[in-house]
Amino acid sequence: MPQSLDNRPAIVLTMGDPAGIGPEIVLKALADPEVAPQAHWIVTGDAAVLEMAAGTTGLRLESAELRHVPALEGMDGFAFGKLDARCGAAAVEYVRTATEMCLRGEAGAMVTAPLNKEAVTLSGRPFTGHTEYIAGLCGAGESRMLLWSERLSTVHVTTHIALRQACDSTTEHILRTIELGHDAMQLLGLEQPRIAVCGLNPHAGEHGLFGEEDRRAIAPAVEAARARGMACSGPHAPDTVFLQAVRGAYDLVVAMYHDQGHIPMKLIDFEGTVNISLGIPIIRTSVDHGTAFDIAGKNRADARSMKQAMRVAAKMAAARARGRHSSFDR
Repeated sequence: MPQSLDNRPAIVLTMGDPAGIGPEIVLKALADPEVAPQAHWIVTGDAAVLEMAAGTTGLRLESAELRHVPALEGMDGFAFGKLDARCGAAAVEYVRTATEMCLRGEAGAMVTAPLNKEAVTLSGRPFTGHTEYIAGLCGAGESRMLLWSERLSTVHVTTHIALRQACDSTTEHILRTIELGHDAMQLLGLEQPRIAVCGLNPHAGEHGLFGEEDRRAIAPAVEAARARGMACSGPHAPDTVFLQAVRGAYDLVVAMYHDQGHIPMKLIDFEGTVNISLGIPIIRTSVDHGTAFDIAGKNRADARSMKQAMRVAAKMAAARARGRHSSFDR
C-alpha cells in the first residue's frame, strides 16, 4: 500500500472535464483543513486550467502534488462551461493516468471529479462511463457501482445498460453483486452488514403475479448468499425497502438497475453520496454529480460530494493498509 513519509496513504485525484466544475471542487476540497491532512494528495490534470480556477476561487493548489498531464490540445477557444471535445479527451487521459498510477503502486486509491460523456463522445472515443472505462484499464471482466452515504448505501446489479437488458440478470450475476457489496461494506467498517435485495417487479413479483424474475433469478441468489454466511434477505418490494434501510433496518440495498438505486440515493443525500467502484483491483471513489457547465467557472460549485469521496477513499485505503483485505476487487 503506497504511503507518504508520514504514513498517510497516497491518493490521486483526477481534475475531471477541464471546462466543468471539477477544477473548482478539487481546489475547494483540498483547501478544507479537515480533509487535506487525511492523505498525500496527487492531482492529475492541467496546470493552466487549475491556475484559471485559482483565479476564480482565490484558492491555490497548496496541499497536493500536481501531476500535469499535457492532454489539452491548446487553450484557444477554451472556456469554462463550454462543451469541448478536447476537454472530453483530456478528462479521459487524467483518468487513465490516475488508474495507471494505482496499478503501478504509486497511489493506493483514486478519486475522480466529473467528466462529461457527451464531450468524450465528441472526441471520437466510445465511452459508457467512468466505472466501465476504469474496469477495462484494470483488465476486470465485470464491475459494479456502490453508492454510499451516511444515511443509505446501494449497490447496483446493472448500471449503464438498457432496462430491457437489466431484466435478464442471472442468479450468478446478482449473487456476485451481493458478494461485492458485502465485502466493500466490511472494508468500510461493518463486520456483518445487513443486506436487503430489491425485487425487480412491483411488490417483488407478488408470487409470480407480476413476473417471474423475482423468484426465478433473485430469490435463489439471496438463498445462496445466506448459505455463504451473509446477512441477506429478499427479494423485497422496491417501493418500501429503501425507506426501511434509511430507518435503520438494513446497511445496504441491492438494486436491480440504475434508476432503482440512483433515484432514492440522490433524493435522500445528493451532496453526501459517494460513488465507489467494485470488481476492480484498485480503490476508486467519485462524486455522484456531473460537470454542471451552467455554473462552471463562477465559484458557485459545492465541493461537499468531492470531500466525502476523498474521506471515503482515505478510509478504505487506510483499512487496506492495516491489512484488512476483502474480495471486492477480485
